[in-house]
Amino acid sequence: MTEDARFEDAGESPLRLRAFDADDLAVISALLQDSVLPGSEIRWERGARRLALLVNRFRWERPARPPERVQSLLVVEGVEAVRSQGIVPGDGDTVLSILAAAFEPGDAPGGDVVLTFAGDGAIAARVEALEVVLRDVTRPYVAPSGKTPHHPE
Repeated sequence: MTEDARFEDAGESPLRLRAFDADDLAVISALLQDSVLPGSEIRWERGARRLALLVNRFRWERPARPPERVQSLLVVEGVEAVRSQGIVPGDGDTVLSILAAAFEPGDAPGGDVVLTFAGDGAIAARVEALEVVLRDVTRPYVAPSGKTPHHPE
C-alpha cells in the first residue's frame, strides 16, 4: 500500500509541483496563499507563451519557528492571452499579495488560470490546456515580519 505525500515529509527540500487539472491547482493555490511580490516580478513572455511570477512564498508546508518564506517561481504554460484588473505588471512600487489560483474551464482542454490578489486585483491567463508549475528557487529565509499570516474567520 502506498501513502500520499505529507507536509511533514517536505523537510528542507525545495518544493516543485506541477498542476494539470483543477484539483492539482488547488494544492498549488493553498501553498501560494499569502505570497507577496512587487508588480515588477510579473512577466508575460508572449513568444514563449508563458506567464511567470517570482513570489516570496510563505512556507505553509513547513510550520517553522520562526516562520519562513522562500522565493518561488510560478509559471503558467501555454498562455494565449493575459488580462488583468487592478494590477499594473511592471510596477515595482506596488506589493501584491496572492489570495488564490483557480482554473475556469473554457473550450476543453483550455480555459483561464485566474490569480486573485488582495485588494480586488486579478490576472487571468487564457491557456490552451492547464499546466502550472510552482518551484522554489532559493533557500528558505526567516519571514521579515516574524509572523505567520493569519486569516480571521
